[in-house]
Formats: sequence, structure tokens, C-alpha cells
Amino acid sequence: MNSLPQELPITHIHAEIEAVITAANRIILGKEHVIRLALACLFARGHLLIEDLPGVGKTTLAHVLANTLGLGFQRIQFTSDLLPADILGVSVYNRETSTFSFHPGPIFNQVILADEINRATPRAQSALLEAMEERQVTVEGETRSLSEPFFVIATQNPSHQIGTFPLPESQLDRFMMRIVLGYPDAAAERELLTGADRRVLLRDLKPVITPKRLIEIQDLVDRIHVSAAILDYLQDLLEFSRKSGDFQNGLSPRAGLSVLHCARAWALLEGHAQVLPEDIQAILPGVIGHRLYDAHDLRASSADLALQFIRRVPIP
Repeated sequence: MNSLPQELPITHIHAEIEAVITAANRIILGKEHVIRLALACLFARGHLLIEDLPGVGKTTLAHVLANTLGLGFQRIQFTSDLLPADILGVSVYNRETSTFSFHPGPIFNQVILADEINRATPRAQSALLEAMEERQVTVEGETRSLSEPFFVIATQNPSHQIGTFPLPESQLDRFMMRIVLGYPDAAAERELLTGADRRVLLRDLKPVITPKRLIEIQDLVDRIHVSAAILDYLQDLLEFSRKSGDFQNGLSPRAGLSVLHCARAWALLEGHAQVLPEDIQAILPGVIGHRLYDAHDLRASSADLALQFIRRVPIP
């Protein structure tokens, strides 16, 4: 039932994905693992939160993903005076026809970069909730569908910086994965300092696959096989988060589904026809890090949290 279709052999799909990663690596230097995590999130039909200091390449990564996947791109700069209508759109009265016509906002695109999302007020942030969860928006009582595929890539500055508003837990949970880029290593930074301008390289970056092909990859992710033993392992991880007493709150069923979908996407990225325990372990920090808080150490990193799971929950 979960076998891969004959017309889309996994080796061919894997080669196309590797071509996307190779193209992205030319722009985002020394961050291949981060690029793979971002692609896993997008292939799993999730939304991505990128949290880090300004200037490390968050916005560039969003541009690279949109360009290499051939997707329409729209950036929304989140500021303290941003209104929901600035995101969703507004109906404007036409005096000549005595009717209202809807002017769609920037949300009606395939890739939305919500830049510095935590610099907007909670009211503006909440305008994204329905779009991220339902792939639709309701404006003035009328519901309108969004583009397919539809990805929200949000960037967030650390909460200690001036002028930031913490994202509500309900919105954080809408992001399938949170990743951190970090500083480049010495070799990558030297190439960045001496090489071509990233803006010029971005402008010349051509799509590697089409949006139609991307949807086929997303459909294929849903068909990656998951054995009963892997489901047992996943449920053991969820149970550990809820009953160990190490965390303020356990992982929700939505979080469990996010782990499953991301693990399937990671398996495809690695060329696996089925999910392996190491696929779950690879994506675990990104999926649980923004959903869990260590009851004893609130500063524990995503990697530290995931390591607790990996060490203390045995593989069936």
C-alpha cells in the first residue's frame, strides 16, 4: 500500500532533490544540514520558523528555497504598526459600480516570507493562523483559498532584542519546524568575504524543479512506508515527553504528526523507501525544540532536549 510508484523511482527523485541542495549550497555556504532540514519541512507541507541573529542569512535562505523550487515569492516585513489587512487584503468601494472589490494582500502567494515576525503585535501575528492551518483566509465573512503549494517561512530575532513580541504558543505550534542557522565556519566565511555578492548569485539562481514536481514530491512523502515498530518508537517518544516529569508540558498529537511527516520527508531526502529510527532522530531537534521547555533548565537548547529523548527512549 505504501510502495513507491513505478513512474517515480526513488533514485530519480533523490537525484532531483540533491540537485536542489547543490544549487542552494552555492548561495548558503557551509549550511547543508540546515538546508536539508528546511527542505524536509517544506516537502512535509509544513511551515518553517528560522530563529537567529540578524545578518546570518535567514532571509537569503528563504529566497534560495523559493528560487530553486520555482515558486512565487512575497516578503512581508513585520513591524509594530502592521495590520491584519496589510497581510490578508481589503475590500475597496468602487463608486462607479457601487460595489466592493477585494484587493488581495501579499498572503496570496506560494512562498510567504514573514520577516522578523516577532516585531509585529500579536494581532498582526494572528492574521497568519488560519492561513497556516487551513490554507485559506476569511476576510469580511468570505473565505478564499490560498495558492498550492503554500509555505510560510518566518524569521524571528531572539526575544531579548529590543522591540520584539513573543510568539503565542498557539502560533509557535503552527510551525512544523524551527531551525537556527548560526555563524558560518571559518572556511565558509572566508569564501563569503572573498566571493561573489550573494544578491547577484540569487538573481541568477534558476529553478531546479517546477512547482508541479514539488507537489509530486510532497505526495510521494505521504507514501513513504512507516512500520508498526517505528510508530511504537514515535509513541514512546510522545509518552516520554508527557510522563517523564522533565518538561513543563508534553508533546501534543499535532507535534507527533509533525515528527511523523518530517521523518518521512527526511527519509526521502536520504534515499530511504521507509522511515528508519535515525530519520526520526535527525529531525527531532527542529520539531520539538519550540514546543517543549525543560522543567529544570529553561535555557536548554533544541539539541539538548532531543538528546534526552534519544538517550532515554530505547528503539523497539
